[in-house]
Amino acid sequence: MRLVIQRVKKASVLVDSKTIGEIGQGLVILIGVGLNDTLENAHYLAEKVVNLRIFEDTEGKMNCSILEIGGEILAVSQFTLYGDCGKGRRPSFSSAAPPEIAEKLCEKFVEYLQTYGIKVSCGKFQAKMLVEIHNDGPVTFVLEDQ
Repeated sequence: MRLVIQRVKKASVLVDSKTIGEIGQGLVILIGVGLNDTLENAHYLAEKVVNLRIFEDTEGKMNCSILEIGGEILAVSQFTLYGDCGKGRRPSFSSAAPPEIAEKLCEKFVEYLQTYGIKVSCGKFQAKMLVEIHNDGPVTFVLEDQ
């Protein structure tokens, strides 16, 4: 799995001009699922995300996790994270998991996040979405389970 994590002040996702998810302070997580990803990858990355110390403490240092600040998460599936632009002019998505597998792993990833008591809002799998992100910092990280 490949995640792009952005620390945000607020974020929302719209499908067909309707807001289907929104959060206040927290994280937007764009989720890509690869061909060889498993439940273990989803579990490992969920635990990693909730414990990452990427929020500022009272001294302005990144010392707090989303658990410590009581933040929220907006999770959005994004198969283009597995787009390979190395050859030619059109990305290849042959490393991305098929939709039926990717959707299940995205759902499990969200379930794992929720077990920590975090409010998680989601985009809609395979929908054309408009994601509004108010990046805080900006602070952005890429995580992968090796």
